[in-house]
Formats: sequence, C-alpha cells, structure tokens
Amino acid sequence: MKTAVVMAVLFLSITVYIDDCTAQNSTNNSTQSIRSAALSPKGVDRVMKEVRHELVMLPYYGVFDNLLYRVSPDGTVTLFGEASRPTLKSDAESAVREIEGVERVDNQIRVLPVSPNDDRIRRATYRKIFGHDVLWQYQFRAVPPIHIVVENGHVTLEGTVARSMEKQVAGMQANSVSGVFSVVNNLRVEND
Repeated sequence: MKTAVVMAVLFLSITVYIDDCTAQNSTNNSTQSIRSAALSPKGVDRVMKEVRHELVMLPYYGVFDNLLYRVSPDGTVTLFGEASRPTLKSDAESAVREIEGVERVDNQIRVLPVSPNDDRIRRATYRKIFGHDVLWQYQFRAVPPIHIVVENGHVTLEGTVARSMEKQVAGMQANSVSGVFSVVNNLRVEND
C-alpha cells in the first residue's frame, strides 16, 4: 500500500513538472518569436544611434582604435574595426549586447598585436598630426575624428576631416614619422 501511494505521488510530481516545463517552453517560444521580429527602419535607426553612443562612451576607446558597426533589420549588430587594447573588444560587445532590440552581436573587431615599436609610432604619429597648425583643433574633441591605427609599423588613418587639404596634411605628417613602413590614408572629407 505504501509503495502504491509513493508511486502515485511520484507520478503526480512528474506530471506537474512536465506541465510546468511545457508552459515555460511555450512562454519562451512566444517571447522568442516576439524578440526575433524584424526591426522597422525607425527601429534600425534607433539601434544605430544607441550603438554609436555606447561605443563612443567606452572608457578606453580613443584615437588609436577604430570601431565600426552595422545593424541588420533582424537585430544583429556586427562590430568590426581595430582595437589597440584586448579589453576594448569585449567591452564593446558587452555594451552593445545590452541595447534594446539587439538580438545578436557578431564581434569581428581585430585586436592589434602588442608591440613597443607600434606604441612608439602611435605616439609619434599623434604628435605629428595633432601638433600641426592645420590639424591641432581636432585633438580637443571627446573622440577625435582622426583615428591612427598602427599594425607592425604600417599606419592607417581613418575618420573624417573638414577639408581635402587636411587629409593631405595628415597623410604627409604620418609619412614623416621615423619607423613607419607605409601609410594608408582612408580619411574622408565631410563635403565630398
């Protein structure tokens, strides 16, 4: 008799547990179907603005990093670019993941190799570019619009300047730094 009662209680417990799991799964599935709905164009614009805000507010994001992103209507944010510090890659992903409407983060940010020579070139290039009379005003912005990416002695300039002359001056200044093997000037001119 005791065995029959124990079996009945056990059977009821398992039945209740299975019912609870089924209810939770149906709730999770309905939540997933709501969350995976495509973003409207306004939703994509909102997410883009929030992603940009989160990235520029990262405490270690600066002139020697170049972070870019793309937002898909399905809620996927793709991060790419270059980071001079390994922590910046994970910090960027964590910050973007918290944004409402972001379903998935594809983090393709490349972490630049640690190199004392590259660090020296970064500092020297910064001084040459932002120490020039034409470009000095750009250094006072929270996130300067000119980004200096150095990898194994090769310098890439990314960002935006106001005039084509400023683009040329930045390229010439970077080329004049001792130890630089090559310079790729990807600066864009605002009104072009």
